[in-house]
Amino acid sequence: MTLPDRVARLLPGVTLCSTVSLAALGLARIEEAAFGRAWLETLVLAILLGVAIRTAWRPGARWKPGIDFSAKMLLEVAVVLLGASLSAATILAVGWELLLGIAVVVVVAILASYALGRAFGLSPRLAVLVACGNSICGNSAIAAVAPVVGAEGEDVAASIAFTAVLGVGVVLALPLLAPLLGLSAGQYGVLAGLTVYAVPQVLAATAPIGVLSVQVGTLVKLVRVLMLGPVVLALSLVAPRQGGARPPLSRLVPWFILGFLGLAALRSLGLVPAALLGPMAAAATALTVLAMAALGLGVDVRMVARSGGRVVGAAVASLLLLGAVSLGLIRALGVA
Repeated sequence: MTLPDRVARLLPGVTLCSTVSLAALGLARIEEAAFGRAWLETLVLAILLGVAIRTAWRPGARWKPGIDFSAKMLLEVAVVLLGASLSAATILAVGWELLLGIAVVVVVAILASYALGRAFGLSPRLAVLVACGNSICGNSAIAAVAPVVGAEGEDVAASIAFTAVLGVGVVLALPLLAPLLGLSAGQYGVLAGLTVYAVPQVLAATAPIGVLSVQVGTLVKLVRVLMLGPVVLALSLVAPRQGGARPPLSRLVPWFILGFLGLAALRSLGLVPAALLGPMAAAATALTVLAMAALGLGVDVRMVARSGGRVVGAAVASLLLLGAVSLGLIRALGVA
């Protein structure tokens, strides 16, 4: 397929996502004019508008390539660009105690979530998928773990369907907890990084709180995502006879995480011109809004009913447990 053909194939869906993004921006401006501030940020509005449209109308084959491209590739580019806002000083400020704590939270959450899944009557393999999806990085973890444990296609579909809906719910609801729990921007960033499913969704969940929350949340989330490699390796060792196979390295360490870390390293070394930092941050924000619209357009809330009550119960209980453990870590380490 030639480049013009690819562009033509993607254009309808990208245009639709852009239209939803502009509508979200317009609504946010109306909020600011009416109330003095936007109570619902542009990112959140883009998700809500996308979900509303998807619930009323299912985009056909003409729109799907561009929507998928916006939700994945453009969002991954936004994550890479965000690396320019992170320096070594921010990373060092986190401290080795928190880095170790993140690893402990992931391990505890996986074990406890697996036990909850089994208590809810899930099969061992489905319980593993839900546990890893909640504890590490949602759909990416499910996709990486599924071939290792030899999961059935219907188990993968059920767990991914629910995490798609629950992930959006977490992004929308989590910012409300910051004032209710009296969390500082840094503390909230840690909480978001430990509980939100995907790296890009951390941007949407932390943006309403502030820049510090975005930086801390993204860093914590990246450390959490990097736990996927050791977890998959451990599963491949304990379940070698279940028909599983080790996924490729690209699935364990996605390219955009390497890009994010590489750009952060360049920023720390002073190799990113200061004049580019503003435009890069603006581009990352614009692409994230567009991608959030695409994410909303890809979520059908009716999928929750089809995923089954036991999966719903196990996933929600697992997520609540993860949140409680994360808050405990924040209090125990005295995160400011």
